[in-house]
Amino acid sequence: MTHDTLTTPEGRQIAYHLTAGQGPTVVFLGGFKSDMGGTKAVYLEDWCKSHKRAFLRFDYSGHGDSSGAFTEGAIGDWFQDAQAAVSLIDGPLVLVGSSMGGWISLLLSRAIPDRIAGLVTIAAAPDFTEDSMWANATPAQRDDLANKGQIALPSDYGDPYIITRRLIEDGRNHLVLRGPLPLPFPTRFLQGTADADVDQSVALRLLGHATGPDMTLTLVKGADHRFSDPTCLELITTAITDVLNATSG
Repeated sequence: MTHDTLTTPEGRQIAYHLTAGQGPTVVFLGGFKSDMGGTKAVYLEDWCKSHKRAFLRFDYSGHGDSSGAFTEGAIGDWFQDAQAAVSLIDGPLVLVGSSMGGWISLLLSRAIPDRIAGLVTIAAAPDFTEDSMWANATPAQRDDLANKGQIALPSDYGDPYIITRRLIEDGRNHLVLRGPLPLPFPTRFLQGTADADVDQSVALRLLGHATGPDMTLTLVKGADHRFSDPTCLELITTAITDVLNATSG
């Protein structure tokens, strides 16, 4: 399927699909090394079309059909890409952030709160470069990051992840669990208890740390990190509907 392309202020080419419809526009933010062709993104696009709702999905730089190499990117770059993508839209947004996209959606929520009508996160992974990758790195891996600039970590999803020193260092400039995190709009966190990549303790920490008037966490027993089986997909659209109803009400 063909896609449209935007150029960010930094000169990166970002591939996207924007579906016209009523607002607030639902924006899907994918995970680390994921792309906009994934199960959740396509399912949500179809769901929004069936409800005549505006929808945006896109690829960060170094992901999918966008420009750049994955190993050249970092959280700050992908946050900039997301800012450029949502600038395509006039009016309010409902952000749906999956895994790393949960972190990016929290950065957007902090940067442009007046534009956010609601937030849904799926296995959100805020601060994972620091609290998971760096915290779990061995002394030898930390030495390799310092001296060689990168390490390879095994992945359950294909080739090993190449983790760069820049990814770790840049991540420290975008942490969201170390300072105030107001979410002044309807917020729904979704988390599987069988998630091998993001422990449910992360979701509980996020719930405890963030502040807002309408915030819930749903733990789904047995759900994994993909959160993509029919039951989980329906839970995502239920959460989006809940947020939209709370916004309109």
